[in-house]
Amino acid sequence: MDAFLSLFDPTLEDETPSDMDELNSNVIRDNTWQHERRGTLGGIRRGPSVAILPDQLPSEPQEGNIEYKLKLVNPNHERFKRLVSQMQWRLREGLGEAIYEIGVEDSGFLLGLTEEELEASMATLRRMACQLGASLTVIREKVIQGHDGQTRKAAEVLVRKVPDDQYSIELRVAVLGNSDVGKSTLLGVLTRGELDNGRGCARLNVFRHRHEVCSGKTSSISLQLMGFDSQGNVIDQTCTRSRDYDDEDICSQSIKIINFIDLAGDQKYLKTTVFGLSGYSPHYAVLVVSAFSGVAPMTEEHLSLARALDVPIVIVVTKTDIASPQQIQRTITDLTQTLTQPGYKRVPLIVQNEDDAITAGSNHLEGNVVPIFCASSVTGDGLSLLKKFLFVLPPRMSNKEREKLEQEPAEFQIDEVFHVDNSIIVGGLLTKGVITQGTTLLLGPMDNCSFVPVTIGSLHRNKVPCRVVCAGQSASLSLEGPQLYLRKGMKLMSVEARPRACFYFQARTQVLHHSTSIGRGFQATVHIGNVRQTAVVEGILGSRGLHTNDRGSVIFRFLRQPELVQNGSRLLFRQGSTKGIGKVIQVFEEEPDNVDIYNGLAR
Repeated sequence: MDAFLSLFDPTLEDETPSDMDELNSNVIRDNTWQHERRGTLGGIRRGPSVAILPDQLPSEPQEGNIEYKLKLVNPNHERFKRLVSQMQWRLREGLGEAIYEIGVEDSGFLLGLTEEELEASMATLRRMACQLGASLTVIREKVIQGHDGQTRKAAEVLVRKVPDDQYSIELRVAVLGNSDVGKSTLLGVLTRGELDNGRGCARLNVFRHRHEVCSGKTSSISLQLMGFDSQGNVIDQTCTRSRDYDDEDICSQSIKIINFIDLAGDQKYLKTTVFGLSGYSPHYAVLVVSAFSGVAPMTEEHLSLARALDVPIVIVVTKTDIASPQQIQRTITDLTQTLTQPGYKRVPLIVQNEDDAITAGSNHLEGNVVPIFCASSVTGDGLSLLKKFLFVLPPRMSNKEREKLEQEPAEFQIDEVFHVDNSIIVGGLLTKGVITQGTTLLLGPMDNCSFVPVTIGSLHRNKVPCRVVCAGQSASLSLEGPQLYLRKGMKLMSVEARPRACFYFQARTQVLHHSTSIGRGFQATVHIGNVRQTAVVEGILGSRGLHTNDRGSVIFRFLRQPELVQNGSRLLFRQGSTKGIGKVIQVFEEEPDNVDIYNGLAR
């Protein structure tokens, strides 16, 4: 237990028992105060009103944002890294603020430091804050007179790091592909900065469940981060101080963040893959293909899904270290034939050098170009070109579009629900508007089509506390309100939007494949954004049935509970081998039981 606590409050190398005894014997209490109200203390600016420390402080709390330090004199490199991680933890506990008591024992006894020791301790504290981009302010001081006549000082310093609430470049990239092609291994290498050993060790950091480690197959949705600085250098785990704060360190050092969404490749987890591709709204999709096994049926399935949801594709051919040149060429030829087939008509671009990568990335939104990379997670061949491409890859949303969305009423889609210490945490994507701490939103729809008011308690983006979430950003929210049943597919809506749920909706659809004919009573799983529910066909306007490649206007009805669906939303429905796409053109809204709540909250 002591070893574990030492990670948060490690014992300083220069604080020996003999030092402590000597200080205790030479210190007496005095009420003489330093009356310098302006200037600096050890290079740290004083606050406008420097108060007085008491003679005795309470014992140092193990949790919270208060840290006691006797002295911070010339720590070595490893010690300094632990101190920075400790300051970061205290800042997180205080939601951006921490209090450091310098010259104070863990028991709260004020021993004080000499002028030289205090200067050195303050210099170390400045270095620690500089690493985190935090500011320091001396808020309290005390002069302690020793028995030997030597004057000592203790100081209380406020460490503050205002969370970055400004819009940052963030790309959500879904990773698709058949099982056993090396998707998770590729992500492990990109985000951890270490090559694979050829037996899949890199993917162990990406898996979320034990059965995934045993089988080697992804069955859930896993999120992984990789960042870039202004020079295009990759910010991964090798650039962080501690494994406990990887994501936070990557975000603080990066001007551009790639949020990878690792999806399952096995057939039995296809519904999870469709939900991740539809609900998480990725900007791009990376289709991973094994050079050793070539294009598989599931590869074509994932390619058709990305096409149906209008997600741009990037192809990465992996395992080039074990495949022969003939196998690599055959795989590229098959991919070229698949991309150029009628109905898809994409232009494949084989990326062979850095100029190709920059050209493909900067012009990715223009035309129908599909870049193809050849890479190995074991030797590292081709990974530098892929990283360069990701660095120059532009966001799909322009600043003008983002500003327009921010002006609309807030709409937050719930993709994940967590229960932590009797608190409800939801994760998802803010599609419209702006959310701040303390905002009241409507949660729903419930089974009776109603929406319930809840208050946003705290906000986190990429595991870092923040105060504002803007349109197009993913975040985690703490909800304060009545204990309710939450599920994926719900939404948090602004009161101004006056949301209405529905059971029935009409969509203009196209059947991509069906063995016979789709008619009234046909049931399928419908995906509309983060909504995933079984729906039944209630009617087909102007036709008795739809066959493969047929188009028609279909009325659907949700079977279990109402959902919040909006006109213009893309639709994807599946049932076995049956696949279809479409767009919602009409929603038959239900009147909620508590419709008066809109007027009450608006006032």
